[in-house]
Amino acid sequence: MNPRIVIIPTYNEIENIEAIIRKVMSLEPEFDLLIVDDGSPDGTGLKVKELQTEFGTNRLHLQERKGKLGLGTAYIHGFKYALNLGYEYIFEMDADFSHNPDDLVRLYDACASEGADMAIGSRYIKGVNVVNWPMSRVLMSYFAGYYVRFITGMTIMDVTAGFKCYTAKVLKTIDLDKIKFIGYAFQVEMKFTSWKFGFKITEVPIIFTDRTKGESKMSANIFREAVLGVIQMKWNSFFKKYEK
Repeated sequence: MNPRIVIIPTYNEIENIEAIIRKVMSLEPEFDLLIVDDGSPDGTGLKVKELQTEFGTNRLHLQERKGKLGLGTAYIHGFKYALNLGYEYIFEMDADFSHNPDDLVRLYDACASEGADMAIGSRYIKGVNVVNWPMSRVLMSYFAGYYVRFITGMTIMDVTAGFKCYTAKVLKTIDLDKIKFIGYAFQVEMKFTSWKFGFKITEVPIIFTDRTKGESKMSANIFREAVLGVIQMKWNSFFKKYEK
């Protein structure tokens, strides 16, 4: 069995979904793919089903949910699905090519060959490697990292990154049902929880390119959750035990 699976949550990604699936499926070594679609009205799920006839349901998996339920819950759903099938290396990636699929191989190598428990595709480990973002968003993201590191004590440079490889033991150790955030703060909470458990986390430098097709899912509510939620997350951590 192929030990690698990439989870991509989708909502209205019809402009990107076929291209991203074909690219991931072409990689060596081989990566399986799980699309978690939140009832996209634009036909994203239907396109995935069409491509399953070409790639097979044993490699291209689809989980359809009713309604837009949030990024964090989509990944939690995907993690449980992948663990149940026995995958050892479980990846997060966006559908819009902001993450270069070729970098999946580098994240895998960081875990499989270099001993990391989690590998993060990092925009900020070597300067600022972001393409097509307005300066206001670059500054917001970069200084959000300073804020999160100050509050949490983590040394991870790209704390909000959504391009990652987890080993199965990390996801089996974390109580996924207790991960509370559903927006981009979910990415911070997963890193913070993994860090508190003492897992080895490494950052792999990548170049992040903003989407050219489809619409961004970023909103003021998502940003607010991240800012206020980090303080609550840190406070709650004082009352938890982190034992493997």
